[in-house]
Amino acid sequence: MAKCKTHKALAKRVRITKNGKVMKRYCGQNHFNTRDPGKITRKKRRDVELSGAHAKAIKTLLPYGS
Repeated sequence: MAKCKTHKALAKRVRITKNGKVMKRYCGQNHFNTRDPGKITRKKRRDVELSGAHAKAIKTLLPYGS
């Protein structure tokens, strides 16, 4: 049986925590951030947990964690 390969493009964008949560960066952080309200600016400082359906699909593409 062949080895499972890690999907490298996805591994650069998400990380799996010790407890199995799949985390990604909050969207829209590259430029034009000064026009955002303070509430959004504070939200962008944190990572976002993905939903269960997305997490399950991602874990198949990242068989060894990331």
